Amino acid sequence: MKLYNYFRSGSSHRLRIALALKSLEPQYVAVDLLHDEQFSAHYRALNPQGLVPALEVDGQVLIQSPAIIEWLEERYPQPPLLPRDPLQRARVRALAAIIGCDVHPLHNRRVLDYLKSELHCDTPALNAWAGRWIGAAFDAIEQMLAAEASRGRLCFGDAPSLADVYLVPQMTSARRFGVDLARWPRLLDIEAACLEIPAFARAAPAAQPDAPR
Repeated sequence: MKLYNYFRSGSSHRLRIALALKSLEPQYVAVDLLHDEQFSAHYRALNPQGLVPALEVDGQVLIQSPAIIEWLEERYPQPPLLPRDPLQRARVRALAAIIGCDVHPLHNRRVLDYLKSELHCDTPALNAWAGRWIGAAFDAIEQMLAAEASRGRLCFGDAPSLADVYLVPQMTSARRFGVDLARWPRLLDIEAACLEIPAFARAAPAAQPDAPR
């Protein structure tokens, strides 16, 4: 098993968390986004989109972090990242989708590069763009979790779920764009509880071999 990823990529980060929670340790293959290695012929042969992450398993290459994490859940069901109850499963998936579908695509590198090169946005404007959508999502998630009467230390209960896998990398990205997280105390508490779990700590951007030292 080989994991093609970049230490600071939010989608790579969430996949690393899921792999670590499943006690899987794939070979780490760094793809340097700053030097456009994702557009090399070698990497394009693995992933025609030229995006990270990608997971190579037995000669097959899986792409798109949501699809890979769903595959992991089916192939390695323990520990589960989704609750048994169908209604709770839908709630967990909804929280993950708020981040994965509604927020992360708006501030990934492709979008920011376009805003910078084609629309001539400077760094403060880029940060404001990212912060606008991150803030809207976090407002909704904070309200959503406040309504969960049985919520534990994490998003849904006391065991890590798909929701936590998505939330923690988004919190990291929010700080990179200068978002003040103080107005979301529940999210900060959940993040702190997650980071006490070794799998989350091992998956953190700063802990990766391609992170600046």
